[in-house]
Order: sequence, then structure tokens, then C-alpha cells
Amino acid sequence: MLAFIGRRVLLALPVLFGIVFLVFALTRLLPGDPCVASLQERATPQLCADFNRRFGLDQPIPVQFGRYVADLATGNLGRSIQQGRDVSDILVERLPVTLELTLIALVFASVVGITLGRLSAQRRNSPADVATMIVANLGVSIPVFVLGLLLAYFFAVTLRGTPFSLPPSGLLSAGVRHEDLAVIWGMEGVEGFPRTVLDFVSNMTIISSLISGQWEPLLDGMKHMILPMVALGTIPMAIIARMTRSSMLDVLGLDYIRTARAKGASERLVTGRHAFRNALLPVVTVIGLSLGALLSGAVLTETIFLLPGVGSALFDAIRSRDYVVVQAFTLVTAVVYVTVNLIVDISYAYLDPRIRLR
Repeated sequence: MLAFIGRRVLLALPVLFGIVFLVFALTRLLPGDPCVASLQERATPQLCADFNRRFGLDQPIPVQFGRYVADLATGNLGRSIQQGRDVSDILVERLPVTLELTLIALVFASVVGITLGRLSAQRRNSPADVATMIVANLGVSIPVFVLGLLLAYFFAVTLRGTPFSLPPSGLLSAGVRHEDLAVIWGMEGVEGFPRTVLDFVSNMTIISSLISGQWEPLLDGMKHMILPMVALGTIPMAIIARMTRSSMLDVLGLDYIRTARAKGASERLVTGRHAFRNALLPVVTVIGLSLGALLSGAVLTETIFLLPGVGSALFDAIRSRDYVVVQAFTLVTAVVYVTVNLIVDISYAYLDPRIRLR
């Protein structure tokens, strides 16, 4: 197992390097000048020359790439051209919001999708099966930005003033206060890596509220997260439901399932213990691949629901030609994606004992 994990980590390094190279090259191919995007009407030739010299943009492209890779090797993600701040500080502020939204949407998509797909497979060609597949087809066909706007209009405008009304934007309602973990635990004076971890967790409103027992921001934050969760998780949910149904039907037609039924095993035992576990392999693969769709879909979702996450920050960075922020955010997303796929590969050995990771 350890050898397998080591090989996968080594194989991931060229992938990450290729991503760094492609993102670096593509950001340099974007039309426009970072100096003009930052200074706008104040962008004189002299100011732009000083601007490019300060951020190293006057150097040849190979030299810029070499310096960037050297900085990455030391853990330095650089400084934002637009904001003049360390990108690591921006990540600590923005990434927790996106990560929390992605995890909640992934849980929603997995639980609902697997449940619907399993129900549909067990009741094949029944009204429940037809209804489930109609919902799945509709879910996979509606774009995130359309579904997000429809949900916001229906629950925030049409149902306004009713018990079913939901907030259309933001993380917390006005007047609801969320204390940082460092303040609650009396660790304001802590510096360095422990403080970074505290700040990172504190910016995940729901998780930090649950850890610290702040029930008012917890309930309010969950209420604010319902619409973004549904908008972001509907397409992966539909895909997972269809994959679960297809995989379950394939397994239910195998010989060992018929043998289990012939021996008198209950239908619940046959479908739950024998069929469902073996049908999970392709489903787990789809769930792992869905993470990339959720992270990319967070750009639109955060824009629609005004969430201060990576998506909105990345959009602003691309628009302002802030190369450093675009490269750092893309690299972090790639690392998360590769890590999740490694976890998915390892989970195969648990789900199917016939698989041995050597």
C-alpha cells in the first residue's frame, strides 16, 4: 500500500509541473497589460516601466518561469499584482469558503445521487424509476447559472415572507456575528503556522461554528448555504444517480446475485451487502471526478450568490491580469484534485477485496 501511494505521488509531480507550465503560459497569452489593468488611466509609460520592473515582468518569459518555479520550491506563492498582498494570505481568506461549499455540495450530490440511483435500480421500470431518471436528466441539463438564478428568484422573491424563504446571497445575515476560533480559544497571540491553520478553519463558517459551539451562526450559515449547495451539486447529483443505477443493474444481473437469492437470502441483504458494495467502484470514481466540476462550477455559483470564495477572486484576478493569483489558485486546485483522486484509488482496495494495491 505504501509503495502504491509513493508511486502515485511521484506520478503526480509531472502532472502538477505540467499544470504550472500551462497556466503560466496561458496567463501570459491573455490580451491586455497588467499595468494598464491595475493603474488604468494613470498608466503612463514611465509608471508601467517601474511597475513591470517591480514585479519582474520586464524579464524574459523563461527567466520569469524559472523564478516562479524556484519560489514554489520554497513554498512562496508570490504577491498579488493587484492587491499587493501575499497570495497565501488571500488563499487563507478565500479558499475556506470555496472548500466548505464544495464539500457540502459533494455530500449532497453523493447522498442524494446514490439514494436515487439505488432506488431506481431496485424498482426498475416502475414509476419511481421513471421519475428518478426524469429528475436526473433535468438536473444534468440545467446550467449552474440558470439553476442558481431560478432558485434565488423562487426562494428569495416568490416565497419571501413565508417559512420557506431562503437568503439569496452572503454567508451570514446582518447582525449575526461569527467569532474566530483564535478569539474564542484565547490564542490571539499565536503566530506562524498554527495561527494560519486557525484562521483557515475560522473562515469556514459552518465548520468553525460547529467546532466552537456557536449555534446562531451555524444555523444561519447553513440556511445561507442551501441554495448554493443545490445549485452547485445538482449536476453531479444527476450524474451520480445515473451511474449508480447503471452499475447496480449490471451487478444485479450477475450469477452470484442469482445464487444468493436461490439460497434464500433476503432481498435487502442481496442488494445491500452483495450488490451495492460491488456497484460502488464506478460510482466512487465519478464522485472523485465530480470534485473538479464542483471546484470549477464554484466560480459561477459564488458570483451568483455573492460568496467571497476562490471563484470570485479568480474571476477578478483574470479580469485584472493578476498572473500570480491565477497561477496560485489553479495550482492549489490541482493539488486538491490530485489528492482526491489518490484517495479514490486507495478506496478501491476497501470496496473490492479482489483489488490489491502493491
